[in-house]
Amino acid sequence: MSDNQTKGCTQLNRDNWPIAAAMINFPGILPDGSLVQEQSVDQWAESLQQVVDAGFTELDPTDSWLRVADLSPSRRREFMFLVKSLGLTIPAISTSRRSPIDPVHGDDYLTYGHRVIDTAAEIGAKAVCFGLFGGLTDEQKKQLWFWTADGVKNPDDPATYQKAVTRIRELGKHAEEYGIEVSLEMYEDTYIGTADGAVRFVNDVDVPAVGINADIGNLVRLHRPVEHWLSMIEKVVPYAKYWHVKNYMRIEDPAKNLIVSYPTSLALGIINYRVAIQKAIACGFKSAFLCEHYGGDGLSVCAMNREYLKSILPR
Repeated sequence: MSDNQTKGCTQLNRDNWPIAAAMINFPGILPDGSLVQEQSVDQWAESLQQVVDAGFTELDPTDSWLRVADLSPSRRREFMFLVKSLGLTIPAISTSRRSPIDPVHGDDYLTYGHRVIDTAAEIGAKAVCFGLFGGLTDEQKKQLWFWTADGVKNPDDPATYQKAVTRIRELGKHAEEYGIEVSLEMYEDTYIGTADGAVRFVNDVDVPAVGINADIGNLVRLHRPVEHWLSMIEKVVPYAKYWHVKNYMRIEDPAKNLIVSYPTSLALGIINYRVAIQKAIACGFKSAFLCEHYGGDGLSVCAMNREYLKSILPR
């Protein structure tokens, strides 16, 4: 939430801070080849009931699972009726691999981004999350963990960089009209793929509604040298908005030129979220969190992470 959105509201604390479940643990394409986008309300309910059973009261539909912005008005009303009937709310909508500077689909993804903002306003979400990362490559799809193979890179080209700034500025100004924040997801090999790059990019966009999704989990998992997590956090938290949180173990053995990572819970990974979140709150962070996890029973790990977050948020 922005400062304007929290005026007159109850102070956020561990009991009421929005902590959403990501739907990345639910596939958008089912084993029979059908799409969640085309499922019945009852079929959606089967997935959302699992989110409720895991103890969540908030969810981010996450468009790798369901593109809420591309549902017909009647289908969107049905979906939102289901969400409310289950006691859930949607604090934010995240997009994935729909970069507005994609060399093939960028124009369509920009238009889609505007639909996401309109949909967020319609359903009462206070934030949207966009990124500049592309679709998984064929090589990434072959890996156990896709981040162990190189993905699509933003070009080292001033014109493309400026195009990204211009298009995110356009989306930010649109969101600002509704009092909605835009959170830009940190992701390797994009213009917001390092702490310094993310800060530079947001300052170049120069729209108060636009900030950084401090998802440095996307970076510490890389099997390559990266900046220390604390250094990254200290740079980006003054700009932090809607925040995807996940953690990884990371092993480095310089003598053997070895770097290995794997997913783990927020409390056990290399990023000290107690410290990171305290620093963010000290900088005025008031936005929702999104729990993500890859591998195993990701939803249950997200539920564990939710309880961890509650234990370290202010009373």
